[in-house]
Amino acid sequence: MSFELTASMMCADYKNLEHEVRELEEGGIDSFHIDIMDGRYVHNFAMSLNDMACIASLTKKPLDVHLMVEHPNNTIDLFIRALRPGDTVYIHPEAEYHPAATLQQIINAGMIPGIAINPGTSVETVYEMLKIVDKVLVMGVNPGNAGQMFLPYVGEKIDKLLDMRKNFNLQIIWDGACGADKIQTYAPRGVEGFVLGTTLLFGKGRPYGEILRDIRNLNI
Repeated sequence: MSFELTASMMCADYKNLEHEVRELEEGGIDSFHIDIMDGRYVHNFAMSLNDMACIASLTKKPLDVHLMVEHPNNTIDLFIRALRPGDTVYIHPEAEYHPAATLQQIINAGMIPGIAINPGTSVETVYEMLKIVDKVLVMGVNPGNAGQMFLPYVGEKIDKLLDMRKNFNLQIIWDGACGADKIQTYAPRGVEGFVLGTTLLFGKGRPYGEILRDIRNLNI
């Protein structure tokens, strides 16, 4: 069974960022997940535009950029200019007055448009957005910090999206508290990507290649 693994670079060792990127790439990661936080939409600051540009310069693998910022339309051009066609950009619909206009800018730039859905956001409130995006990033935890506990009702939301997918051309990606059990449960159901952070990938004292190989060899 095929599924994509993306590394949550917010969790990487920033003293050795170039080494981290190289080891993840050599270990077989599919893409690099970049969490941008502005201290307003979420009460935390995480990665910056310069962090994103640095990682983009170190790898040819796709970037998976998650904008946790208020009114991303105000700054979307800055991110688009630093990215490459084929990279993914997610916005939170609640963070924008007119999210469809921001998504159209992402599409016009040759990027893959996506929305991120918080645990407290119902699928019904973003139904119209599903018609114009290619990816949906489903948050298993509230956004803003690594290492949070999984919120179990998110599973029902994923089931709804998987059922609705027959009417849309969507990829569903899991983000937050992603353990082996989540991959074993949801990859067979049709979830196509998983964002790996401290639960499975970072801070384990093992080579990333070994960890990624073990994940791909899970009994699914």
